Amino acid sequence: MPTLQFKGKAIIWNHHLSVPYHALDSVPDLDFRPDLSQGDMIIEGDNLLALKALLPRFSGRIRAIVIDPPYNTGNEGWIYNDNVNSPLIQDWLGKEVGKDDLTRHDKWACMMTPRLKLLRDLLADNGVIFISIDDAEVSLLRELMNEVFGEENFIALLPTIMNLKGNQDEFAFAGTHEYTLVFAKNKPASVFYEFDIDDEGLDDWEEDELGFYKKGANLKSSGVNGPREKRPNLFFPILIAPDGRISVISDDEYSRLYDRGSKTFDDRYLDELKQHYEGLGLHFLLPVSDGQYMSWRWERMKILSEPHNIILVKTDEGYTIYKKQRPSLGELPSRKPKTIFYKPEYSSGNGTNELRSLLGEKAFQNPKPIQLIKDFVVLCSREGDWVLDSFAGSGTTAHAVLSLAAEGRGKRHFILVQMTESTHNEPDKNVCKDVTRERIVRAIDKFKFEAGFQYFRVGVPMDADSLLSGNLPNIRDLGRYIYHLCTGHTSSQEIEHLDNGLYFAGADAGTNIYILYDQDYDKLIRMALNLDVANILNEHGRGKRKIVYAPACFLDEDYLQSQQIDFVNIPYGLFGRE
Repeated sequence: MPTLQFKGKAIIWNHHLSVPYHALDSVPDLDFRPDLSQGDMIIEGDNLLALKALLPRFSGRIRAIVIDPPYNTGNEGWIYNDNVNSPLIQDWLGKEVGKDDLTRHDKWACMMTPRLKLLRDLLADNGVIFISIDDAEVSLLRELMNEVFGEENFIALLPTIMNLKGNQDEFAFAGTHEYTLVFAKNKPASVFYEFDIDDEGLDDWEEDELGFYKKGANLKSSGVNGPREKRPNLFFPILIAPDGRISVISDDEYSRLYDRGSKTFDDRYLDELKQHYEGLGLHFLLPVSDGQYMSWRWERMKILSEPHNIILVKTDEGYTIYKKQRPSLGELPSRKPKTIFYKPEYSSGNGTNELRSLLGEKAFQNPKPIQLIKDFVVLCSREGDWVLDSFAGSGTTAHAVLSLAAEGRGKRHFILVQMTESTHNEPDKNVCKDVTRERIVRAIDKFKFEAGFQYFRVGVPMDADSLLSGNLPNIRDLGRYIYHLCTGHTSSQEIEHLDNGLYFAGADAGTNIYILYDQDYDKLIRMALNLDVANILNEHGRGKRKIVYAPACFLDEDYLQSQQIDFVNIPYGLFGRE
């Protein structure tokens, strides 16, 4: 398979592996009704660090990822700031990416690559990712996803109609759409559902060999332009055979019926035609209203060429003829999604109005409409599934998830990640707290959602430099990290405190995992795996292999082997999987 090349690729391709795990610090003051959260969370901070921090708990567990990353149009003012140890990347840091930046596509690919790799790690085997994008980076993103997720896991590239009237500011063509790129973690395992639509939504429609239709307007014209004198070319008889087949008079017959020079109709010849065709067993149908000759809505050739779009209704008085109304874009309710993704509710203006109704101002540029995100979510997830948005913006994804639950369509769990977007000129700016969080709080209040969330900030890195400097993570995050490090799995089990600073992190394949730890640095540096700790281990994990993470060990190798104890040093042992 051809591979994508961009400046910085060799440097960035495995950067996600060198990103240290970070703690996620709870911020109780910013929680909202946490007793109703059921795990729902908002995370403030760099999404690259947050995604890595989520791995110990959510690796392989996220069913649906919905993201709306920067489109890189040159107008968004985003800054590439990933801490990569490379002169090239360092030269890029802190500089706004604009239209005149000749490396802006390279920077965008460098920004997206490690995030996409972590997002793939977080997806469940049957999970699906939806990414909104526009023309600026759609081709680059498609190729990047082919490499990260595998070309075989491509599902769809959906033109997504956001402005049916079209953006008149665009060059040459009025833009109506952006795109949604859909990939699976493992396509054979992925499951897609159809839209939940009441049967009543289809009751007005019938189906023929060409698809759905319903009875439209009468083909007989009405109004001031209805009389035949207004539209003489649309006045002619329609001939109906006993089996319902439709035909019309010939060109020669029409020329005798209507004199173009005098612009008059020969009604005596019309009577002759009527007698002739009725003698052949055909019904002679004319457009008449209140004794006045009218015109048809269609020309003769259209009637001849589109009998499949005509409905013929027989009545006691004869026949009435209607056109079949075929569904226009987005009009027909459909259980199976179409490759052109559209509903009137997807209008970008709806997203702005929805947000303004909650915050009272235009607090975010181009927020996604709730219905669009709801439809993404319902297509690939069910009750109890986790939904992640790591470019959370105004929080539409959480709002959509909460709305689905309120509608009785299943309670899913959401994780939002959003940066503060503070700058040198705006050091106090905090989009996550003031927009993302505030929007969800107000939505819960306004719509009476039975919901809440917990608020977290990306905390300290769990690496040697941080630990040795005394900047220590909490035991919850450290325990989950160590368990994930040892097993490659996630654990929903809470860390259990045994005694003397010894914690039980969990078991895997007959092995117990323990941590000797205290978040107080002065206490931590005095802790060691000794006989007292070993006695606790042997009592708790009798007959099992025991891996113990501790700052030091005062027991000899023979004793450790006899008790099936493996010692791993904190902090220097935190970088290799057993």
